[in-house]
Amino acid sequence: MDTARGRDRFGPLRFREFRYLLAGTATSSLGNAITPIALAFAVLDLGGDASELGLVVAAFSLAEVVTLLFGGVLGDRIARQLMMQGSAMACVVTQATVAVLLINGWATIPILAALGALTGCLGALSSPSASAMTRLTVPPEALGSAVALRALLQTSMAVIGFTLGGILVSTIGSGWAVSVDAATFAIAAYCYSRLRVPHTRPEGVRASMLADIGEGFREVMRHTWLWLLIGQALLYHCFYGGTQSVLGPIVVGDQFGRTAWGVALGTLMAGFVAGGLVCLKWKPRRGLFVGTALLALTACFPLAIAFSDHLAPILVGGFLHGLGLQIFSVQWETSIQQNIPDDKLARVYSFDLVGSFVARPLGLALTGPIAELVGFDTWLIVVGVIMGGSALLALLSPDVRHLERTS
Repeated sequence: MDTARGRDRFGPLRFREFRYLLAGTATSSLGNAITPIALAFAVLDLGGDASELGLVVAAFSLAEVVTLLFGGVLGDRIARQLMMQGSAMACVVTQATVAVLLINGWATIPILAALGALTGCLGALSSPSASAMTRLTVPPEALGSAVALRALLQTSMAVIGFTLGGILVSTIGSGWAVSVDAATFAIAAYCYSRLRVPHTRPEGVRASMLADIGEGFREVMRHTWLWLLIGQALLYHCFYGGTQSVLGPIVVGDQFGRTAWGVALGTLMAGFVAGGLVCLKWKPRRGLFVGTALLALTACFPLAIAFSDHLAPILVGGFLHGLGLQIFSVQWETSIQQNIPDDKLARVYSFDLVGSFVARPLGLALTGPIAELVGFDTWLIVVGVIMGGSALLALLSPDVRHLERTS
């Protein structure tokens, strides 16, 4: 019995293509966690202030959002393995260029912003293809386990990457830290080059990329559970982004010290890992319903920051936030993989990614002024109510409650 359960949980690793996909995406996750830390300190070392650092980050985010929809179209037109390999190889060049400029003292803030925007475009072009690839590497009965295992490993590597990024920056400098990211892209490109998966070409002739985007949009709107939860994700990222990047460091840092905020984020990531482990074994029949209900746990983190005078409840709130969000994410991706036609899958993922991130810059810009106007604790309560309430309201939809997973 134990052996059978082990095969069920780790069965996807028996498939060669999934192993290469997992190795490539996990390696990329490691490098992608290192670079934001390295670039942040690089900008500060060049004399940049908070506004200039924000512009560098915004350039990356804006380029990513603008490019995602076209990446979805290309992911349904061109072999996804080729999209992923080409993007990784191009990112080797851009990140190696950044590393050389920083190491030799040739970098400027505008150059870092421009190269960051270019890297954002390259990553966005392949992101929908990468998300849609899992289904091509395992048989249908192993898909649920494959999604959970991939999410767990990518999250775990990101946790390692955040820690490693700080160590590398403090010991060998930002330039060499970025060079590690370039190396991870090279490894990922090799892994993707080894993939041998089928490519389903779309039937007929597409008039334009905009026509393909329109077709992807209609596919999203055809599924109530899909567009409803994309809208919920938009609210989540709009309100929570400012909590994590603006209010959390100020409120927790002032009350308990800066180290405490790092510990709080660490417990949040521990919740992600725990959620991934849970999903390896637990496969509820109505996974989307269960995941959406547990998504309401994300409200615990901002509410704990607002109400608690002690650090322990904040740490528990962070852990529950990560736990609920990771379980939802696995059930959400499994639902998309099992219910969207393959020839539209990358485009649907592109709308999912755009919905998740397009409102984040707005939230980051408005959080400070609004919180100063109404009070930090008051705004944190509003954020918690919106995050938890929007997830619970989504449960009113029969499509969310009754959608069943097949593996």
